[in-house]
Amino acid sequence: MSTRRRAREVSLQVLYQFDLNPSAASVDYKPFLYARLQNSASVIFSKALVEGVSQHQQQIDGLLDQRSEHWRVSRMASTDRAVLRLAVFELACSDTPGPVVVDEGIELARRYGSANSAPFVSGILGRCLDDREELRKSLQEEVNPADA
Repeated sequence: MSTRRRAREVSLQVLYQFDLNPSAASVDYKPFLYARLQNSASVIFSKALVEGVSQHQQQIDGLLDQRSEHWRVSRMASTDRAVLRLAVFELACSDTPGPVVVDEGIELARRYGSANSAPFVSGILGRCLDDREELRKSLQEEVNPADA
């Protein structure tokens, strides 16, 4: 398993924990990353994913709601929701090639989700990939306090 794939997997585990137990988000999760990942580059990548998804979760959920037919993010399985959030953040805020992000998301869904997770995640991430530039703009816009 590649180091980035492993970092995504560990990030998914943290995000899943936060989703099931929101109070866990206030606990320091970094020891978990260090225990699971063997090199500092993987820890840095995983930490960036977890923090990015956590900071932008409302925006990410809104983008997912727009791209999922007949599904609201709140009704999705927790594993699928965590995979989708992770992949949308990486699509919007990294230089990782889009098809790689989508493939990694599908693999995480296949490994950790139900029998229907991989096709479900694939369909939504396909739409997200088509809208990658819009995702980037949506997540990278910062609210100017003077405009508020």
